[in-house]
Amino acid sequence: MELLDFARGPAISVALAIFVFGTVWRLVALFGLPRMHDLSVPRPGTPGPIVAGTKEIFRRMWPRHEFSQLSMFSFLNGYVFHIGLAIIVFAFAPHILFLKGLTGLHWPALPNNVVYAVGAITVISLLAALIHRLTSPVLRLISTMNDYFSWFITLLPVVTGLMAASHLGARYETLLAIHILSVCALLIWFPFGKLMHAFLIFISRGTTGAFLARRGIQF
Repeated sequence: MELLDFARGPAISVALAIFVFGTVWRLVALFGLPRMHDLSVPRPGTPGPIVAGTKEIFRRMWPRHEFSQLSMFSFLNGYVFHIGLAIIVFAFAPHILFLKGLTGLHWPALPNNVVYAVGAITVISLLAALIHRLTSPVLRLISTMNDYFSWFITLLPVVTGLMAASHLGARYETLLAIHILSVCALLIWFPFGKLMHAFLIFISRGTTGAFLARRGIQF
């Protein structure tokens, strides 16, 4: 119980504080970068930056036809584990209660068995993503420890959560404490590793779309 009390008390509090501070710091640092005013004349018929940026965000949600055979697995598998992670975090009753304690907001939960099944699918999808990264010559070449550690720190809470739900390997209190500590590790790493793309992906894609559209580049 001492480990569980530590995990549910000081550990999660410190992890949340680092997560919030780190995320805000990264965003403030990004938007605070000096920017030179673009003096170029927009191409005729160029949409505004908001429209162009929004179009680019949606365009990137599916691979171009020319690259679909090479990248379709990555796209589809990426959707599987991202949607799976969202369901686990936001549709599991204990997680909803935790978020209610933080924000005061709550919503209906999915049945536990459904979330457990989604969790198993998410683990398989994440393992498939790792195998694909290791077997693809291009992905293996450009991958760094940041990629592999971000993958590991994402997988760990899902696996430990399933173990706790199944009472597999140790007492439930111990498994729950390990699960919470794995979530703490994820929260601490989040702002400083590649998981930060959850906040930056739409910003970067929108900015790229506005920049390219101003120069008349068509896709």
